[in-house]
Order: sequence, then C-alpha cells, then structure tokens
Amino acid sequence: MASLLMSLKQPICISMCVYLWLAVLAVVNTEEISKARDETDSVNEETSGLHILTSRRVKKSPEILQVAALGRPLYPGMLYDARSDSFIPGVTLWDNKLLTEDLNSHPQTRTDLKFSSSDSFSSKSNLLDISSSLKASFLGGLVEVGGSARYLRDTKSSTRQSRVTMHYSATTRFDQLTMSHLGTITYPQVFEQKTATHVVTGVLYGAQAFMVFDRMLSEQENSEHIETEMSLMVKKMTSVNVDAAFKMTDSEKKSAEKISCTYHGDINPGQSPTTFEEAIKLYKDLPNLLNQQNAVPVKVWLYPLHLLNSAAARVKREISAVAAFTLEGIMEDLAEAERTFNELSGNRLANKFRDIRERLTSFYQSMRVYKSMLQSAVGRVLPAIRGGQKEEKSLEDILKIHRNSPFRSDQLKLWLNDAKQEISVLTAQVNSLEGVNIEEPENVYSSSSSGKVFCLTFTSLKYDDPYLSALQEFVKMNRFDAPEEEQHLVSVASDGKWFHNSVTIANMMYNLKVFSFLKVFYFTGLVFSAMSDPSIPGSSIYLFEQGGLKQKKLEDDYRYIIS
Repeated sequence: MASLLMSLKQPICISMCVYLWLAVLAVVNTEEISKARDETDSVNEETSGLHILTSRRVKKSPEILQVAALGRPLYPGMLYDARSDSFIPGVTLWDNKLLTEDLNSHPQTRTDLKFSSSDSFSSKSNLLDISSSLKASFLGGLVEVGGSARYLRDTKSSTRQSRVTMHYSATTRFDQLTMSHLGTITYPQVFEQKTATHVVTGVLYGAQAFMVFDRMLSEQENSEHIETEMSLMVKKMTSVNVDAAFKMTDSEKKSAEKISCTYHGDINPGQSPTTFEEAIKLYKDLPNLLNQQNAVPVKVWLYPLHLLNSAAARVKREISAVAAFTLEGIMEDLAEAERTFNELSGNRLANKFRDIRERLTSFYQSMRVYKSMLQSAVGRVLPAIRGGQKEEKSLEDILKIHRNSPFRSDQLKLWLNDAKQEISVLTAQVNSLEGVNIEEPENVYSSSSSGKVFCLTFTSLKYDDPYLSALQEFVKMNRFDAPEEEQHLVSVASDGKWFHNSVTIANMMYNLKVFSFLKVFYFTGLVFSAMSDPSIPGSSIYLFEQGGLKQKKLEDDYRYIIS
C-alpha cells in the first residue's frame, strides 16, 4: 500500500490524475451546457424575457453598439436596423406606458469646445464622433442627418476659401432601459418581421453647435496667413467672459467684415448668425439656450435583438475599416474636384468664352451623375454585406471600378489642371489690354456694321476633348450594374492641346504685341473673341467691316493696320 502511494506521488502519475480529473469535469460540464441549451430552446419564444436574455448571455456576450445620433430621433425603445443604419418609426417591443415606467435617468453634464481649420470629411466626422461603419453608411447615402450633423454637408465651395470651425458640445443626462423592460416583451411578433437588428437601450442627451467661419481670398492673399488670423479671432471670441464686451482692434474689425458665418446646431437660435458680430452674440447665449427641454439625442446605445430572440435579424459581418477608409478617400477626391470646378466656373473668362464654358459644364454634369451612381452602388451593397447576403468583395469590386475609371483622382486632377492652364493663358492675354472687352462672335459681326472692328481672335478654343468623351461614355455604360465583371484601366492622355504647344503660345504673344500696337491708333473698335479656325493655331487678328469678316491674319500686314 505504501509503495502504491509512493508511486502515485510520482510526477507522471500526478499528471495523469489531473488529466483524468479535467476530462471528467469536461464531460459533466458538456452535459450541463447541453441541458441548459435544451431548456433555453424549449422556452416559448412568445414569452421571450429576462430568462432567455440571461441564459443567452452565458453563451454570447452582447454586441452593444455605440452610434452617433446625427440629429435623428433615436429614443429608448426605438428599433434600429444596423444593416442600413436606419431607425424604424412606429414599431416597438413595448407599449408607451411600459417604456416610460422604470426608465433609469441620471444627470451627465459636460461641456466641450473645439476648433478646426480642416474641411475634410474625416475631420468633420471626428468632431461628431462617427464610427467608420456609420461613415460608410453616410457616404453611401443611407443616412439622412439633421441638426448639427448638417455640418457634414457644408463643404468649401472653392480652393480660394479659408475656413475655421468652432464646435460647441454639451451633454445633460443619460437615459436607459432597465432589466424589467428587457424581460417583458409586449410585441414579440416584431422579432419575426426581421426589419430591425437592434433596440435603443440607452441615450445620451445634449446638444451640439457648429459655427463655420468663411472668408474668400484674393489672388494676392496667403491662405495660411489668413487662416491663422481667423483662428486667433475665433478663439479670442470664445475666451472672453460671457458678461464682458468683446473688443476688436481696427485691424480685426476690418478682417471681421470679410468673414461670413454659417450655423449648424441642435438648438434653434431664432435667427442664425451670418456675420462675425452676430456669431459673438450667439456664442454668449449658447449656455442659456441649452437646457433639459432643448436637449436632443447625441449618442445612443444599441442592443442586439437576436440576444433577446434568436428569430430576430442580425448583423452578420461589419464593413472593414480599410474599406470604409478607402471609400472616404474616394469621396474626398470627388469633393476636391468639385471645389476646383467651382473655382474655374466662377472665373470671368470661363463664362465669357462659350467653348470653355461648355467643356466645364460637360465635366460637371458627368461627375455629378457618376457621384450619384457610385453612392447608389455603395448604398445597395452595404446592407447586403452586413446582413450576410454578400461578401465584402462586392464593395471592393465597386471601389475597384472607381480606381480603373476616368473619374479616379489622378485623371480628374490632370484635366482640371489643364483647364486651369488654358484659362491662365487666356487671362494673361486679356488682362494685358485694359478697356478691351470680350464679345461673342455674333456681337462682333453686328458691331462692325457701323464701323471697323479689330478683333484679337482666339482660334483654338473649340476642340474635341477625348477625356470628356470618356467620362460621358463611362457614365452611359454604368459599370456599377455589373461590378463583378473584369474591369480595365481607362486612361486618357492630355497631349495635343493648344496651350501645351510652345510654338502656338509664342505666336499668340506676337499677335498680342501687334494688337497692342494697333490700340495706339484705334481707341475704339477693338475686342477679344473666340472663333474656331484650325488653320491658324492660337490666335489671329481679324478685321470686321460692314457686318462681315473682311480679313484674317492682319498681324502679317502692318501697313494695312495703320492705314
């Protein structure tokens, strides 16, 4: 017996005993878990309540989501579909009386003030504390925002625009459902409808306000210098005591006159500020305007319905942060292209010369349609991916279509830079002669009926643009209808445009000198215009008389010009 005990004390025997003991425990535990599962599954789903919630918690921890409200009416007990990031109005698990009873509420006061000089979507979404998944839904057109979240759609209209944003946020209280709510489901049939994946169980109330200060820059002003100046003024505005008067120097007053203000907030100020001085007054009133009655949902907590009832719909997979980030970058590129377009289309010359105006219009129309198509394609696949009907590859296919399209960033920038260069060349020509107007061709003809008209005519503004044709063709085909098909890179070279030709530019400079010389002899009857003539690249001096074109290329005959 002693020898047996001694042998049991050996390390090998001890290990074997421990192994056998764990094996027995595993068998017993498996039987108990199986028994618990059978008991749970046998419970009538119509009486889903606290018992089911508790026993399911043992098997799987709740996947509670935190979501920014973004001006949406998300209140305790409201159903939410996280597949499409939409709320379900008019449908609930409980009656109104039960929802209001035993609602746990406690104060949660906090005030925060931030500033931003960035206009990027990333910066804006960070201020609003938006998750990458909710970002994707917003960019896919699935989320309609309100209140302060309208700030997301407020973007610069031009690259010659400086912007500083003040973000004021405050919270007041936190409301949440109790276990008695989760244990007493009034309308269990909601689970079978599969229209929602989550229920709002907690709401943080408060309000946010954005004051967006903008200033347009002249060609001579430095954007960084102006932005720094604006930022200092805005921060100075918020550092002054509420009861104290805000005093500005003469220089600051002059700068303030050039600053406009746009307000986006959850609080109705009565009259939104449009000037810097009006913004000062509103900022002082913000703490008084925010009270319990004016508080709105700022952030909500969502509890998965499938943890209450296995029949409920659920989110089976999430959009990866990489895919969401890529989508965000694409939309930023399109927004930047639109800002550059706005700057070009606002140029005086772009509106004076019909051919340039038509090209810009064609570009914008194609880009606007494409952006809508891209957004719709993303909006279609996001709910399907989250619901498990599609893999994330379906979103990656859409992003790949964009990367191979003529709407990708490098192609957009190339065409817009060409448009800038073309307008810049024409601007240099026109601005060199004061008092000489730009006229449409038909006006030049009509003006010559009463006397001579000398016209420095730009002859190369009308040309076929293969890039614009590629944009129109791509939009027409709508490759997003079949994203799984093999995609090929679409590239369009910008070579061959008249303003890239050094000989053409040199000839135009020569013609401008001749036209300037002509201006010495004729104080009136000189105009700029554009008339296509491929045989004379760049420009030429035309003579109009008696309502018709009398001669081209007057730059070759000085004697005729001064006779």
